Amino acid sequence: MENRIQLVAIIAAGVLLFGVLELVRQRKLLERYALGWMCAAVLLLILAIWNGALTSIANLVGIATPSNALFFVAVGAIILLLLHFSVAVSRLQDQTKILAQRLALVEERMKPLESAAPATTDEEQPLATIRR
Repeated sequence: MENRIQLVAIIAAGVLLFGVLELVRQRKLLERYALGWMCAAVLLLILAIWNGALTSIANLVGIATPSNALFFVAVGAIILLLLHFSVAVSRLQDQTKILAQRLALVEERMKPLESAAPATTDEEQPLATIRR
């Protein structure tokens, strides 16, 4: 691999790894999601540094240059991460729907209790009016 391309790949993988670690440190990215990004960044960093492994992968797959093999591996890693996040978003969407349904059931059960409760002052507002 050409030295300039290898240097750019090393710097990019290093910046990605440092960025993920910084996001975890600032608590903007959960550790379970950061793990996938860190694995991808470490894999890309290893392949960028170790030119022999990249050449072997390029020959195995039939890619002409090792730098193109690096981008092939990077795109594959990104696709796997996107699939992982799609599964996570789908799971969260299902959990949100179930939570909204449970909240509606609780509110429906609270209506008779709120109507049977004695009148309250302005300071003691019912829970339903506070939420809205």
